[in-house]
Amino acid sequence: MIDHGHDLACVHAATERLLIAVGKLDNASVTQPSRLPGWTRGHVLAHLARNADALVNVLEGRPMYVSGEARDADIERDAPRPVDVQLADLRESAARFQETGAAPADWSRTVELRNGVTDSASRVPFRRWVEVELHHVDLGIGYELEDLPAEFTEREIAFLADRFAGRPDVPPTRLTDGTRAWSTGRETDDGPEVTVTGSPADLLGWLAGRRTGAALKVDGGPLPALPPL
Repeated sequence: MIDHGHDLACVHAATERLLIAVGKLDNASVTQPSRLPGWTRGHVLAHLARNADALVNVLEGRPMYVSGEARDADIERDAPRPVDVQLADLRESAARFQETGAAPADWSRTVELRNGVTDSASRVPFRRWVEVELHHVDLGIGYELEDLPAEFTEREIAFLADRFAGRPDVPPTRLTDGTRAWSTGRETDDGPEVTVTGSPADLLGWLAGRRTGAALKVDGGPLPALPPL
């Protein structure tokens, strides 16, 4: 059972951590490259602000973005802004998301995200939590995958494992941190072909495209190649 109220509280806490960290940056550091190819830290911050507004659109029954081109143009427009403007936009857009999430609503309804993807409204707060946590890491300012809340890491591993489940281009794979296990890849009656073992941070980093998987132990074949998110 998804507890959207709990997840909204987790989004708020993650956003506060992000705002404190961004508040320590200066204008020059915002223009420096992030860990995402082709994006500065300003691009990441602009995306986070516009994503909050986009998820408000989703919860209120509007298209998430006018178009992919408009989404990209908004990020490019907002990326060069000074850090104080970025910070204010992050704070204000996050507040709008929290206010929308706190409004009475049917959280069991189905909503539409980008590219025709649908989900339960109750999972939208978790999706926002993912954006805030992973993009905080992407800024490259001292917040690492190992710093993520344990609950978030476990849930995001499960979410991504489910996302790749049934994919014919991913071999049947068992993921484990030595205590917990998840299954992903195409279905088979013969059990997993590959077992991937590692720390929760390394498993998440690989699944989310943030790490190569070099730190993972692989048995039964090579490390599977995952499709882009």
